[in-house]
Amino acid sequence: MKIITEEKIEEFSQFIESHDFFYIIGHKEPDGDAIFSCLAMADLVEKKGKKFQLLSAGPFKRTEIKQKAEMFTNAPTAFLNSDKSKTGLIVLDCSEESRFGEIDGDLSVFDTYIVDHHRTSEGGRNCIIDPTSPATACLVQQLYEKLIGNMPKKVAEDLFFGLSTDTGYFRFLKEDSAEVFRQAARLVDAGANPRKTHDEMTAGKAYSTRKLLGLMLGRAERKFNNKLIVTYETMEDTKRLGQEGRDSDALYSLLLSVEDVEAVLFVRQDTESTCTAGFRSRDKVDVSAIAAKFGGGGHKNAAGLSIEGKLETVINLICDEFKKIL
Repeated sequence: MKIITEEKIEEFSQFIESHDFFYIIGHKEPDGDAIFSCLAMADLVEKKGKKFQLLSAGPFKRTEIKQKAEMFTNAPTAFLNSDKSKTGLIVLDCSEESRFGEIDGDLSVFDTYIVDHHRTSEGGRNCIIDPTSPATACLVQQLYEKLIGNMPKKVAEDLFFGLSTDTGYFRFLKEDSAEVFRQAARLVDAGANPRKTHDEMTAGKAYSTRKLLGLMLGRAERKFNNKLIVTYETMEDTKRLGQEGRDSDALYSLLLSVEDVEAVLFVRQDTESTCTAGFRSRDKVDVSAIAAKFGGGGHKNAAGLSIEGKLETVINLICDEFKKIL
């Protein structure tokens, strides 16, 4: 992970100072990194004497972020009354407006600053993008420490949670992660509780999610000399067992632990005409490159996309891309 340059720190500081009000938003179907990075950024903005509103299209499906849903809205109440020249948009954990989801009003009219760590993003002015950072929370922490200084326990807990969720509680980090652990240590010094964070990440799953997990495992098929495992979820599955608290992380973890497996593909039929696909891989396979071919994105070892089509068609299309590299 790189340290944010002084030039970028100053650029972001000037962006904050030049606006009075901020909309703070992450991607649709948010995860812990998106939500808790937004919360920490909101505290930074507030300590700078600015007002803000947290935006998210949701849905808040993940158990670990459900309790934060009431703090966000997809209907900016200040939108019509805001002075566009004094209003800024801070985008966290994504770079494309298409990933915002359904938000009332055109956010593109506002001066925008992006803080993201996805490798499908591009750098430039008014953005801090570092694909070597394991979480957007790491970037927000650097900004907070530089512009505010010592952080309260609540902010440390939020940032530690965001970091923990995007790193699989540090399981995805490698030998180049010393700086990440140094930052994590500072969060613990400020009051973050690693054990409590792990419990909040892993506990409280609905019984139906275990049943759904069993279905996914039962359907799993190996392809391309057992290097790829594919499984899926139908609309009937979602209707019968619900979509709240789906534990896809456990599914990916179990399937990636299988001998010879290099990647996992999970596809869900969301509507009669659209699907969502999730990818995970071990070290070698760059699943973000495959996702990008279908308008998606993410990280080298974790990516996703939304696509029009039926399950069988979508699975075959994506598998054709995996076949080229496996």
